[in-house]
Amino acid sequence: MYSPKLNSILLVDDDEISNLFNKIFINKLNLDVNVDLATNGKEAIDLLTSSKDYSMLKTPCLLLLDIKMPVMDGWEFLKFYEERVDLKIQESTTIVMLTTSGDEGDKIKAMNNPNIKEFIEKPLSEKTIKGIIRKYFSNIDK
Repeated sequence: MYSPKLNSILLVDDDEISNLFNKIFINKLNLDVNVDLATNGKEAIDLLTSSKDYSMLKTPCLLLLDIKMPVMDGWEFLKFYEERVDLKIQESTTIVMLTTSGDEGDKIKAMNNPNIKEFIEKPLSEKTIKGIIRKYFSNIDK
């Protein structure tokens, strides 16, 4: 099976500490990727739908999405994502839901959404991010 190269990551989380640690884990992997941040779903949608701010070259290959955020939460983001984000972007993006939610209903809902590939509880670890990249991308040796 063909695994694309990871070019960029979009972290969508209102928790600045989580974003900082996640960015550190990603940078430790020495991957040549852009890492962008959005503090809520609306910021992420705006990034993904604004042609001048987000070109196909910067399309996130990996999107780490929190559920509970102000302004627009992860579920609302997914609804807008499916309706408003270009299909080419959707087809080239792997979404991983990364959350503190221990709600089994959230996990079931996530795994029933065709856009979500993984449901992972925070905090993200270096081992977990390596595993995600190995599974979906060709940047790290299998």
